[in-house]
Amino acid sequence: MVAISRLVDIPEFLVVTTNNFNVKTVPELIEYAKKNPGKLRYGTVGAGSYPHYDMAFFAKKAGDLDMIAIHNKNGASGVINDMITGDTQASFLNVASTAAQIKAGKLRPLALVNHHRLPEFPDVPTMQEIGYPGVGTIAWQGLFAPAGTPKEVLETIFKASVQGLDAPPVVDAFKKQNFNIVPNKSLDDAKAWLADEIKTWKDITSQVKVEAAE
Repeated sequence: MVAISRLVDIPEFLVVTTNNFNVKTVPELIEYAKKNPGKLRYGTVGAGSYPHYDMAFFAKKAGDLDMIAIHNKNGASGVINDMITGDTQASFLNVASTAAQIKAGKLRPLALVNHHRLPEFPDVPTMQEIGYPGVGTIAWQGLFAPAGTPKEVLETIFKASVQGLDAPPVVDAFKKQNFNIVPNKSLDDAKAWLADEIKTWKDITSQVKVEAAE
């Protein structure tokens, strides 16, 4: 496969439940985990998923916190339900899937994984602002083609995709979900971006070991 372009990236929150859990900041979450080793349960969408790695990486960076991963195979909605009921206390989840429950007061965002704060949530700091740059995943959607696709074909698709991302209905649709439109500048830029993503994940997976078949 060859990268044509990244299209959008997707911010996520580090969120906690408000169900019998009074943690309101990341330092408070760390303090709770340190005072209660092995008792803080965090939700993921599956063993070895990027939210699993996100929390494990956060735990390492925050002082090797002892937390328990609870995997829910029903995706983000399953993790959110576990948090609302109090079965789990924390998770990394994308903004689009959590915004409604945050506004309803059932989830509390502690930090944002994004390039900048969101206008809808101006009081939620980014992970880099609170001292944890590189912790948490900004998920992405991209456009790829089979290896060996002629370059002129790749160029045509690249130009069409960039043009499509500029269309007002597309811009509005992604904005409503708090997605960032982030096309690459060229095919070479797309290749470099993908190489950097692979390097980043090799670094994370070398530092954090998780069981992918729990």
